[in-house]
Amino acid sequence: MSSKSNNSAKNSNKSQQGYDPKSAARRERMAEARAREVRAEAIRRRIVIGASAVVVAALIGGVAIAIKSGTGHSSTSASSGGSSAPLVVPANAGGPDGTVVTYGKADAAHTLDVYEDFRCPICKKFEESNGPTVQQLADNGTYKIQYHMAAFLDNNLGGKGSITALAAAGAALNQSVDDFKKFHDELYANQPSEETDGYGSVNTILDVAAKVPGLKTDAFVKAVQDGTYLPWAQKVAAAFNSSGVQGTPTMKLDGKQLTLFDGAGNPISAAQYTTLIQQGTGTK
Repeated sequence: MSSKSNNSAKNSNKSQQGYDPKSAARRERMAEARAREVRAEAIRRRIVIGASAVVVAALIGGVAIAIKSGTGHSSTSASSGGSSAPLVVPANAGGPDGTVVTYGKADAAHTLDVYEDFRCPICKKFEESNGPTVQQLADNGTYKIQYHMAAFLDNNLGGKGSITALAAAGAALNQSVDDFKKFHDELYANQPSEETDGYGSVNTILDVAAKVPGLKTDAFVKAVQDGTYLPWAQKVAAAFNSSGVQGTPTMKLDGKQLTLFDGAGNPISAAQYTTLIQQGTGTK
């Protein structure tokens, strides 16, 4: 049968079947949505598989909740800065070699160690459900928070979003711990899709910083653009890699790891988190 005959037959079939352009458009949209889902799944599989020696700490819908690459961070630059730049430790940094950020009352009787990666989508999910409660318990003196930040997802996914965001957080920390905490919260609230390396862009980072009142000073902008705290960020990421923690998010209360997700892979509720802390601190 000729091409012309084929086309005639197809048109005839469409007429007989009541061809609906809206249905065709709907099918096209569904196909596009499915294609996006396939791309997202490919990214998630890369999170799970990643570089060598990736450890899966838990699963959510077949996707890793918390993972850690066995390799160190290899990215050296977010803008004009790089690993050859001098190490500048932010004011207000603490812990071994200034790699820890402490939020809360210094004399709090208990310590909550928090291990996160700014590019981690599951960290974002936990922050959305529990972030305000985690902060409230620090603000009322139940514990102080010690942040240990990672950048392993740059290795697993490619790009430099984790290390760029961490370096910018160093610039915020240099201004104050409160600025760091507010910026930390905004980075998770505005976290780009896991399909992209949105935080690899300094401009994107600065757009997020603009959401924190008073943060985007000339000194902050220059530090972010120049990559002033990139060597520090790499040192912080290396400290995470050496910590023995197997992934993000991880929380330890006085050294004891907390269970942050239920059996279905969903974050525990704020009430459940509060109960965990009360049990751990002996206040319940």
